Order: sequence, then structure tokens, then C-alpha cells
Amino acid sequence: MLKLVIPKGSLEAQTLHLLEEADLKVRRGNDRDYHGSIDDERIERVSILRPQEIPLYVQDGLFDLGITGQDWVAETGADVEVLTSLRYAKTGTGHGTQVVLAVPNDHPANSAKEMPAESRISTEFVQLTEKYFADLGIDVRVSWSYGATEAKVPEIVDAIVDVTETGSTLRAHGMKIIETLLTSDPVLVANRVSASDAEKRAAMDDITTLVLGALRAEGKVMIKLNVAPERLDEVLEILPAMKSPTISQLSDGGYAIETVAEKRGVNRLIPQLKAAGASDILELPISKIVP
Repeated sequence: MLKLVIPKGSLEAQTLHLLEEADLKVRRGNDRDYHGSIDDERIERVSILRPQEIPLYVQDGLFDLGITGQDWVAETGADVEVLTSLRYAKTGTGHGTQVVLAVPNDHPANSAKEMPAESRISTEFVQLTEKYFADLGIDVRVSWSYGATEAKVPEIVDAIVDVTETGSTLRAHGMKIIETLLTSDPVLVANRVSASDAEKRAAMDDITTLVLGALRAEGKVMIKLNVAPERLDEVLEILPAMKSPTISQLSDGGYAIETVAEKRGVNRLIPQLKAAGASDILELPISKIVP
């Protein structure tokens, strides 16, 4: 039914992992294949292409659905429907990336508006950069970068516009970030004609639910425990919960409690629960959280 395209490159591994956690595992002959399949009748086929190309391919109807970056939607100006933002990056979930303006550490400018006219800027985001400086009223010379953008300063260009998660690579090359042009997360985008088809739209909504459910579950576990009535308040005081824990009364007068907790804090939480009077504590993995 749906033709899906997902990003190749830095986001590829995390995107494949996310789809697998959403029970939409992409099957390929090998890791170099550009096409694959998902064992789900809602998805006809899957292609893996550069994220820079995906917005226009989806706009033009070559694919019904795609995952790409907000930065590339902005850069291409593609007319697509953004179904949802997906907050993850190549290093994991919970954060995205920024498109930033960076200059050498000894450059006098500390913001984009301080950049001199006729400054030379190298970037993959030519349209975005030109528009940003046009809005500031500064005439700059923007050139397309084919890669290794940070290596071009200061001999070839005065500044670069590049995408970063932490800025560590830029700092390692003796550069400082002086402006964030765009904060970018991956986005699930749809072709507008496909999204207007009732059957395809229902399939898109299902996939959105599954993918967001898997994202919400990343890094979280289910905690189940029992507690005597006289220790209930003590346990509840230290017990985390997304909204409120589920509490059920047991036949012996005690209580069974279920809640969701961050995995990274469980090594401290479980001993605290035990000391507060909890017993029969279970830690269980979670694959999806759908509110």
C-alpha cells in the first residue's frame, strides 16, 4: 500500500533500530542494499536513500511516506505534510541536531548579524543560509560544500554552516558556533495526495502510532512490586511514574504496584524500594508506550 523511504547515512542505523522496535523491521539482502521490505501489509516496499533527496521525492509522489530531517525539508522547500517529529539522532534518542554558523575561534563576529558583508560561507544548506542572511540584510557569498566543510576555513572560506549534535567536531577544528539557524529533528513526512486518501491515511496514522510508541519507550522499563499496607506511603514517595502508578489490592491485604521508570536510574531505585519495604520487585522491558 505505502511506499516508504528512510535516510541513508548518519541516521540510518538509528532509523532501522527505531522501526524494528516499532515491529516494522526492515529486511534486506545485506547492509548495502538500497531497497528492502517490511513484513506488514500496510507497507508495499522500502527504499534507503540520502535524506537530502527524500523531501522532494515524497513531494513528487515517488514515495508516500518518508523519514528525513527538518533541515532538509527547510532547505528543499518541499511541499510535504509533516506527520510528526521524531526526536532522535545518530547517537540515540531524546535529542536532535542543530544547523549552526561556525567561524574560527579568532574571528571577531559573535553572532550572524556581526558577519561582514561579502563573507564567504561554505555549506550543504545553500538555500537556508542565503535566506537567513537575506533576512538579516547581509550580502554574503554562499558556496556549496561537497563534504569536509570544516576543513575549508579559514583559507578557502570565512565561515561554515553545518549540522551538529554537540559541536565537539567543530571545536576540535578550532571553530566556535556563533548562531543556530535551525534546530532539526527527523520528521515523518507524507505526500499530500497520498495523505488525502482515506485508506493510505489510516495506514500512515497506524505507522505514526507505532513509531512514536517505540520512541517513548526508549530508555524506560516497567517496575512491578508488592508492598504491605503500612509501607505503602513510604514506597510511593520514592516511586517515579509517568502520570501515577497503578495500584491494586492483593488478597492478603497488601498492594501490587506497577509504574514506568527511566532505565538509567533503576540501579539506584530498586535498592531504595527494597529499603522502603517493597518486595517481589520485577524490572521488565517495554517496547512501546502509547498514551
